[in-house]
Amino acid sequence: MNRIQEKLKEDRKLLSIYFSAGFPNLDDTEQIIVDLEKSGVDFIEIGLPFSDPLADGPTIQESSTKALRNGMTTQKLFDQLKVIRPKVEIPLIIMGYFNPMLQYGVEEFCKKCAETGIDGLIIPDLPVDVYHEEYQELFEKYGLINIFLITPQTSEERIRFIDSISSGFIYMVSSASVTGSTSGFGSETTDYFRRIHEMDLKNPQIVGFGIKDQETFKAATQFAKGAIIGSAFIKHLDSEGTSKISNFIEPIKL
Repeated sequence: MNRIQEKLKEDRKLLSIYFSAGFPNLDDTEQIIVDLEKSGVDFIEIGLPFSDPLADGPTIQESSTKALRNGMTTQKLFDQLKVIRPKVEIPLIIMGYFNPMLQYGVEEFCKKCAETGIDGLIIPDLPVDVYHEEYQELFEKYGLINIFLITPQTSEERIRFIDSISSGFIYMVSSASVTGSTSGFGSETTDYFRRIHEMDLKNPQIVGFGIKDQETFKAATQFAKGAIIGSAFIKHLDSEGTSKISNFIEPIKL
């Protein structure tokens, strides 16, 4: 069983953290991952920097641009992960756009993910039907879970289809805007969380976009299995560096 599936079986709310590989500095990836695991985070989304990110807000875009300037590449990330994986047990997910995967070669990319201990992928611009028809067998061959995003605008039919071909969790975007731009959740968003919960999907849902502290984590996980923090953590890395990661995580998990 995949590490993501093992983690989802635990009977509690799960916290995932996103950061851009190669930010703040090129070789910070290892320390960030090791310290996040020590701080009690449940899984980690490693952003593969890309020059034209669609769903990312300004904070993640800036960290991605800086990571590219620092020299982060797909190959560099795989080289780092090879060293990191023996040191940690935590599920690791690469979140990135499809273009760098295509450039690397999709099968070669999946193979490298398997070799370096990556458990899953989140590819926001890979349509679910294209994945199902062209890439699902390949991902499964290398033991990779592909995680799809849904928004308040996603139709019930599409959500059911995503659920039927998923084997990990569904990434529930809290709004249709970009990351890092919401502050708290209004009744409309809470109704959306409840509506998805009541669909009784086979895959648990993890909420992303707009979570930054204990209050928003609790609100996001009222109906969902867990939540993802990205922009707020990147801002912390930007202001505090990599030496105080537990100071950011511990108050959220109280």
